[in-house]
Amino acid sequence: MENIRIDIRKVFDFVSQDKVYNLAGKVSAAALALEKKTGKGNDFLGWVNLPSSITEDTLKDIEKTASGIRNKADAVVVIGIGGSYLGTRAVAEALSHSFLHLRKNKNPLILYAGQNIGEDYLNELFEVLDTLRYAIVVISKSGTTTEPAIAFRLLKTHLEKKVGKEAAKDLIIAITDAIKGALRMTATREGYKTYVIPDDVGGRYSVLTPVGLVPLAIGGFDIRALVKGAVDMEKITSSSTPFENNPAALYAAARYSLYQSGKKIEILANFENKLHFFAEWWKQLYGESEGKEGKGIFPASVDLTADLHSMGQYIQEGERSLIETVISIMEVSSSLLIPSDKDDLDGLNYLAGKRIDSVNKMAETGTMLAHVDGGVPNIRIEVPGLTAYYLGQLMYFNEKACGISGYLLGVNPFDQPGVEAYKKNMFALLEKPGFEEETKRIKSRL
Repeated sequence: MENIRIDIRKVFDFVSQDKVYNLAGKVSAAALALEKKTGKGNDFLGWVNLPSSITEDTLKDIEKTASGIRNKADAVVVIGIGGSYLGTRAVAEALSHSFLHLRKNKNPLILYAGQNIGEDYLNELFEVLDTLRYAIVVISKSGTTTEPAIAFRLLKTHLEKKVGKEAAKDLIIAITDAIKGALRMTATREGYKTYVIPDDVGGRYSVLTPVGLVPLAIGGFDIRALVKGAVDMEKITSSSTPFENNPAALYAAARYSLYQSGKKIEILANFENKLHFFAEWWKQLYGESEGKEGKGIFPASVDLTADLHSMGQYIQEGERSLIETVISIMEVSSSLLIPSDKDDLDGLNYLAGKRIDSVNKMAETGTMLAHVDGGVPNIRIEVPGLTAYYLGQLMYFNEKACGISGYLLGVNPFDQPGVEAYKKNMFALLEKPGFEEETKRIKSRL
């Protein structure tokens, strides 16, 4: 079976191959520090060997739980924010029919709550849930994170009114801390089925824990293939793999070399609209891991070719601080040919008989060449197909490359101290008990 590959040749027009390859020693040391758990944030490195540590018993238990929910529900609402939400959505959107909401489905629809505090969003969600049998998967280590906590309080109340308290408890799954926290206490008191978020795995690295595996299994996705892809990529990106054969090492080295040369923004580009939420997951992974101490590449994303008609001008001719990383899906799962037309008024008969994907691939290649000519270095990640197996590879590859990149920058890639700043201000403005002094300070500034 093929594996994902990385092509950094279009980087060497901007930084020399020697400069990239001379980082091999530092990159290998960073990879080894991740595996030996000797670097910064080493109490959050449980993800490094996570794929290969997932047991058959764990998978069977998750599949059994998922099967039980599928028999009772038309939809499952996943309550979570950040890494407790984006990993699941990245996989589900990538592997789902683009118009799933308009089709009859044998598996429950995956819906989302707790990722925002939008009143209209929640009211519209309840309008839909009034018409459906649904279950809840609530994900939070503490149970007190504002956005998901509000959503769970509302949804728990709604579900209990809809089906009764006793029936509701069999439709709620809590994924939380093993022993402490508000959600753990609630789950124990109410008798919910629970799964544990490992203490040593942070949210943005948690998609291969029950955080991602449980809702994806309920949605009918092949979690075994997802895990198998990650297991294989864990081996491929091992510190024992030679630098030139290690995609995570090459990606980290190329990004860091470009960053040192003044490239401060990385755009993740895809030519497959199903990868939109993968890009959202990727942005959190790198942004929250690297953006510290005045350092880090700013992660952005575009969906192409659509965004070539909006952001394309800036990418081509704007400030030259950009890196472009393209995820290229080598083979799509379906085929659609462009028909011939006798009048040819649109001038497209030269494309007659060609696959849509062939046209898309030429747009991808043409865009890459144009951007490189315009002064944007290009990194290409080649993915053999858009399947659960290759998504597992792609996610683990990025997790490993991100950990290495953080160590090259000299930051702790596994904490997020800056996230707390807005929370303190929000709690003060809401006059939360214990924030009285902050409330006075904030109000004096308004």
